[in-house]
Amino acid sequence: MKYLIPIICILFIGCKSQNSITENPSEKNIYTKQSIHQFKVENISGETFDFSSLKGKKVMVVNTASKCGLTPQYEDLQNLYEKYKENNFIVVGFPANNFLSQEPGSNEKIKSFCTEKFGVTFPMMAKVSVKGKDKHPVYQFLTEIEKNGISNSKVSWNFQKYLVDENGYLVKYISPKSSPMSEDVINWIEGN
Repeated sequence: MKYLIPIICILFIGCKSQNSITENPSEKNIYTKQSIHQFKVENISGETFDFSSLKGKKVMVVNTASKCGLTPQYEDLQNLYEKYKENNFIVVGFPANNFLSQEPGSNEKIKSFCTEKFGVTFPMMAKVSVKGKDKHPVYQFLTEIEKNGISNSKVSWNFQKYLVDENGYLVKYISPKSSPMSEDVINWIEGN
């Protein structure tokens, strides 16, 4: 019995020290958080769009397509933008032709389609690639922990949504099938 107490103490102390090592926050992530505000891109009209102009705003970045079963999400994206644009929120669309060639049109055709069919007024960028060897630098940032300092992900389909905070840091991504008006998104915008 007199040997049992020291053994229990040694085991307890050993377990405690192992937990404190794994709980060290500096060891959880070796990458530095970076901001989307570092990027300048071409918008759908061929002009420069500077992400640093979005400092202080929450941003939803979404890859779009005109011939997808999820294309009706343009309506919800526009409604979301209209509802919260005065509350420092913005949607930024990136047309992409990466999934079954569902965005074959030129920038001019995409712009016309978005405006006429869905009344889109949120910023739309020039068509890009969101995966593969020619993945656009903004999407490299959104999907690679080495670039964003937060997490890795893959764009799985059209209308995947990436949420970026007021400082330009990636927060999370939302599945393509999830509505832009989902409770998860609304709570994030409203700060709940």
